[in-house]
Amino acid sequence: MSSVGFTSTATILVLFILLVIVLSAGFCI
Repeated sequence: MSSVGFTSTATILVLFILLVIVLSAGFCI
């Protein structure tokens, strides 16, 4: 497994989690 692939996958995962948190906060407001 290349480090570049792992880095891109981790970045997408983090962005997705942040998106979910932002949407959750938006619905709570």
